[in-house]
Amino acid sequence: MRRRRSRLVIWMNYRGALRIAVGVFVVLLTAILLTQDMPVSRTWTYWTLPLSGQTIAIDAGHGGADGGAVSKQGVVEKDLNLAIALQLRDYLQEAGAVVIMTREGDYDLADQGTRAYSKRKTEDLLRRVEQIRESKPTLVLSIHMNSIPSPKWSGAQTFFYPNHPDNQRLAALIQDEMKRNLENTKRIAATANTVYLLKALEEMPTALVEVGFLSNPGESQLLADANYQRQVAASVYQGILRFCAGEKVPAAATGQQELE
Repeated sequence: MRRRRSRLVIWMNYRGALRIAVGVFVVLLTAILLTQDMPVSRTWTYWTLPLSGQTIAIDAGHGGADGGAVSKQGVVEKDLNLAIALQLRDYLQEAGAVVIMTREGDYDLADQGTRAYSKRKTEDLLRRVEQIRESKPTLVLSIHMNSIPSPKWSGAQTFFYPNHPDNQRLAALIQDEMKRNLENTKRIAATANTVYLLKALEEMPTALVEVGFLSNPGESQLLADANYQRQVAASVYQGILRFCAGEKVPAAATGQQELE
């Protein structure tokens, strides 16, 4: 006896076939959209990461055998420079910037075999400049502390060397933010003719930030405070935001006509 093969027959009219085709199309379209960046997502990233696409180099002054200035209380400049530089790095990275640090610990960039202090210092400076140039940053900041024989002077100040058209604007905007937030100075950004790093880096905007005077007992104690260090870093960060946004410098911040 032959076995009958069972067959399943589905009757489908034109409307049913059209519904199935539309359903398959919707599923495929949804899958494609889920694998792409939505316009809203791209817009949100743009507004929340104002420094996206920027590369910023931060130089924490001194390090290793070169401690820099020392206050009467024993506060060492190299440690303060690094603490503020690391705080600034965090602010910049959170805003989307790629940050290049010349140092992230207590060391210099000279070869281990270099013994003489003066040679180590020279080699260290040359290596910092070389490292910064290789990274091709949007801008460069060097963090330092001030110190002079008289204890009466205090307050932050930025410096620049006029070998790049944007150097003064960068220094002035940062100075304006420190003056507004720290409320410890009425100074304006000034030129510095003897700082090697400023003179050597003429390819990109560069500024030196002298955060305060270790020779002033009250200010040196303040500079060693972590909360104050964060406040300083935040002020520098806000100045960088203004610079990268293309903001002009107010006339009061330069002592002359508004900078273009």
